[in-house]
Amino acid sequence: MLVCRTISEIRSVVQKSRDRRQTVGFVPTMGSFHEGHLVLMHEAKKVCDLVVVSIFVNPLQFGPREDLDRYPRDFERDVHLAEKVGVDVVFFPSAEEMYPSGFSTRVELGELTQCLCGRSRPGHFQGVATVVAKLFNIVFPDKAFFGQKDAQQVLVIKRMVKDLNMPLEIVVVPTVREEDGVAMSSRNVYLEPHERQAARCLRRSMEIVEQEVVDGERDASRLQEMARKIIAEEPLADIDYVEIRSLPDLKPVTSLECPALLAVAARFGKTRLIDNTVLCAGGVEYVFNHV
Repeated sequence: MLVCRTISEIRSVVQKSRDRRQTVGFVPTMGSFHEGHLVLMHEAKKVCDLVVVSIFVNPLQFGPREDLDRYPRDFERDVHLAEKVGVDVVFFPSAEEMYPSGFSTRVELGELTQCLCGRSRPGHFQGVATVVAKLFNIVFPDKAFFGQKDAQQVLVIKRMVKDLNMPLEIVVVPTVREEDGVAMSSRNVYLEPHERQAARCLRRSMEIVEQEVVDGERDASRLQEMARKIIAEEPLADIDYVEIRSLPDLKPVTSLECPALLAVAARFGKTRLIDNTVLCAGGVEYVFNHV
């Protein structure tokens, strides 16, 4: 497995694959791999000839009081795990390589970034869209793989790709969970044992709402309040938001006539966690890749 640290190096490797008419799969990450990341890599390996994984903790998507400095990093472990999966190339640029002196361009996406995480993390999705656009232009993949856990991020990236006519496919992989239902996240390592147990309330709230929809409830405000109440019953949960939004444009909804996203976010101690599920009236199977 190759490790490339510069843009010229990774472009040279990818170009050689393109000369052999190989398909290129790309998994952009901030490192600190867990099983969710590895599943994305496995999915890329299934359908692509060359799999590139980037590891870059992107400073543009962190606010001034967020956890950029303490975000978990373990490059040697990450490289070992990627190699075991069969990843072909790891792209590990420095901040100076990605954002050289004089860099000033940003990618804006409007309304999609104003709600949910965008409301409580101003500038976050501008940073996400900017770095992902750069990475797509550097690696030039045929397919890029993302996890549904970061649903708003996925929708933002899909909209950017569509609006800017980027010639690649975004593949969304279902959320990977711990045995107790907590969504896998690099930030889970921050949680104290009692906070980790408390975090189970996020998934529990969604499961109860999912069952209510199966049983016939369609009123979005009632379902939303039901989820909020379940999370609020956990003393350690400091709720950021509990909302039901339309797909793919994340507009407020009053009734579940079409598939909608139930998205939740809460802090447990100093750690902010997010999760989501798609609510489908009538038990219709919904595939996130269709939005």
